[in-house]
Amino acid sequence: MPPRDIAAALLTAVVWGLSFIAIKIGVREAPPFLLAALRFFFAAFPAIFFIRPPKAPFALVALYGVCIGVLQFGMLFLAIKSGMPAGLASLVVQSQVFFTILLAALVFKQRPKREQIIGAAIALAGICVIGSARLGGARFLPFALTLVAAASWAAGNIVGVIASRRATGKLDALSFTVWSSLAVPLPMLAASFALESGTMRALTHPSLTLALCVAALAYGGTLLGFGLWSRLLTMHPAAVVTPFALLVPVVGMAGGHFVFDEPLEARELLGAALVMAGLAYNIFGQRLFSRARR
Repeated sequence: MPPRDIAAALLTAVVWGLSFIAIKIGVREAPPFLLAALRFFFAAFPAIFFIRPPKAPFALVALYGVCIGVLQFGMLFLAIKSGMPAGLASLVVQSQVFFTILLAALVFKQRPKREQIIGAAIALAGICVIGSARLGGARFLPFALTLVAAASWAAGNIVGVIASRRATGKLDALSFTVWSSLAVPLPMLAASFALESGTMRALTHPSLTLALCVAALAYGGTLLGFGLWSRLLTMHPAAVVTPFALLVPVVGMAGGHFVFDEPLEARELLGAALVMAGLAYNIFGQRLFSRARR
């Protein structure tokens, strides 16, 4: 990769990692479901006026929006609001990689590779260690919600693959993201009015802090981050680009520590190390096997 593209990949990882800081600040300013509605409303507007609709079935575009916007981010925002540390959330949600492998095996009959199975086993051990450290009632619920968010992300990945296969021509990833965002605001807004308090006040009297958080999440995390990432994936092999995603939880956990002084127990640090090792092995395992054979 040329230096410019390396810089773009690093910028994307930093933006996505810092998005968890914006989420934690944002859920202090507005109810979590409302924050999700605002994020995806502004991810869609005004972008839909400049980006053509994706060449994919409307139902799949909407379903992707529900999986990612309503379920993934709705649960993730609720988890952080409920006490999940932002840094730890940025790590645990990366378990979507292994949920995706499992769902792909069930839906597409794709047999996992050896390095994927080993990497999943290592990461699962890490998730279990983190979970054991958070088994005390109020601390376990946010952790469980984060796992639901990761599984929802994986479901969205599968829907995205199906949409790509059924698209008429090449599916533009940025267009798909922007237009699928339209499926999120109304159900999230309805859920916020029905289940949360303070929704009307946050809507009618938004703080500058809330506005900045929404802008960071919608335009930074969604449009800038995803736009750069999809561009890199079209220019370079996935095996070259995807390792940069390992920096996201590193940035998230470092940001959580320095901005919010989030403490991590020894077991949580051990679990985090195992999850990172599993993710790294999932990406680099095949190369290690190849070198071992040579």
